[in-house]
Amino acid sequence: MTTLATAPAPGFQAPGTSSFDLPPIFGEVTKPVLQLVLAAIIVYVAFRYAIRKPALVPSKAQFLGESFHGIVRNTIARDNIGPEFLKFVPYLTTLFAFLLVNNLFGIIPFIQFPTFSHPGVPYALAALVWGIYNYVGIKKHGFVGYLRVTTWPPGVPVWVRFILTPIEFISNILLRPVTLSLRLFGNMFAGHLLLVFILGGEYMLFVADSIALKVLSPFAFGMGIVFTFFEAFIQVVQAYIFTILTASYIGAALADDH
Repeated sequence: MTTLATAPAPGFQAPGTSSFDLPPIFGEVTKPVLQLVLAAIIVYVAFRYAIRKPALVPSKAQFLGESFHGIVRNTIARDNIGPEFLKFVPYLTTLFAFLLVNNLFGIIPFIQFPTFSHPGVPYALAALVWGIYNYVGIKKHGFVGYLRVTTWPPGVPVWVRFILTPIEFISNILLRPVTLSLRLFGNMFAGHLLLVFILGGEYMLFVADSIALKVLSPFAFGMGIVFTFFEAFIQVVQAYIFTILTASYIGAALADDH
């Protein structure tokens, strides 16, 4: 008599970098690309809706839009850029909103993927920031003058300047976009990985054969809820940090002294 072997229940597949290898949805278009487009549409529609009927006594939508704009104008642009801050407020407001929406995609049901957990996306955004603050610095000071302001620290002996100048050049010109993008990417990558791991509570409840794991599964779901709120906080903070660092880099490029 032949007995049929029963395949063992599959074990829990721990999340890893494969969780970020998303296949194209159509053609060469992947989920992060669609999320970038969706985020741009959301930001545009939200601000257009907020100002559709501007009034002295604002509606709720206008109040929210003006409050968001005011936060960027007063706590980010004015405090970090200086007298010329107003011309950069539209860009910084859009940047903050765009970052915020893309980050929060990581906890929105049916999307649940932070766009900037793919390294190429924050690299491109940081490259844009790098181009802007270098452009405004060169436009104000000239190429040589900008290099002097950026890499030639005042008030120190000449021989010390020859030591510090290469360090300042590497730090202010070369490494800023790298650190700016890596900070955002690292936090979104780690946060998404953590949430995917905590979702192991589903495996504990529905797949695992162990009674103990089934009993503990509600605690895993509870921790998932807690960490989802924590990740939402991190997503907001990282959008704010990226924007405020952008403003500080612009302010430093416009300053007369390093």
